[in-house]
Amino acid sequence: MTIGEHLDALYRLPSFTFPGPDAPADRLPEPGSVAWRLGSGAYDNDETWTDAFARFRAAVDTARVRALIVGGWEDAYDTAPTPIVEALVEAREAFPALRALFLGDLVMEECEISWIHQTDVTPLLNAYPALEEFGVRGGTGLEFTALRHGALRRLVAETGGLPVEVVRGIGASDLPALEHLDLWLGTPDYGGDSEAADLEPILSGARLPRLRHLALRNSEMQDAVAAAVAAAPVVERLEVLDLSMGVLTDEGAVALLSGQPLTHLKKLDLHHNYLSETVAERVRETLVAAGVEVDLDRDDADEDTEDDGTVWRYVAVGE
Repeated sequence: MTIGEHLDALYRLPSFTFPGPDAPADRLPEPGSVAWRLGSGAYDNDETWTDAFARFRAAVDTARVRALIVGGWEDAYDTAPTPIVEALVEAREAFPALRALFLGDLVMEECEISWIHQTDVTPLLNAYPALEEFGVRGGTGLEFTALRHGALRRLVAETGGLPVEVVRGIGASDLPALEHLDLWLGTPDYGGDSEAADLEPILSGARLPRLRHLALRNSEMQDAVAAAVAAAPVVERLEVLDLSMGVLTDEGAVALLSGQPLTHLKKLDLHHNYLSETVAERVRETLVAAGVEVDLDRDDADEDTEDDGTVWRYVAVGE
């Protein structure tokens, strides 16, 4: 599976792509009614992203803008969006109502997820202390330094491989308002070099008192993640646990069921898995009867077997 469609909404607002330099800009929506998507072609473009941003600031009352989606930028497969981050930080006083920001809304035709070059995103969170939702796509060069942010409710990192220093930076951050955390851990082939032990500060829940939705997904080490989650203190306060999109086998599912009770959850998402029907049925019998919504759809999870018996299994999104 790859990412084939741009975000259609952010902060519960429909996305709207800001017109290009040659398009009429006299029929724009109300500034606070949409999530504004600003992009420049990753290959061919008529202007740079920062030039498009300057046009946007001139055409729209940015004091009323609530959500911004950063789409493609020139040479995203080879160039980090550092100038974009700098431009957004510089413009922070012009966006007093901004509550949601997504950096890197590129689809596969523009740039495969593991080709997207990223940068240190911490300055954005520091510049916008009222931000409630933040998301980023792409793990190459991604940095996230430990911080304290009192307003952030939703944090998403979509990658084919999440660097260990980002996992540790998030784990060391104080995020007292965070309710939704979604990390695509990925594979070592694309820079995902964390281990289950690196998740311990997140799984302890000590800095995440309001967390209700935890997604640790798209992971090659999903069995180890499931085993760590089975004994994690944070689980007792969750409503949704998402371990989907990864290489989850019977070993991980059995470890999860053998740990603390999960019957308080509203939903357990294990879609794209490699479970036998026997273990999948055990998951259903344990949780569905207790009223938990369980997603066990194998989706496009497939495997290759070499002549020597070696079995290759894949995360949902790797490239």
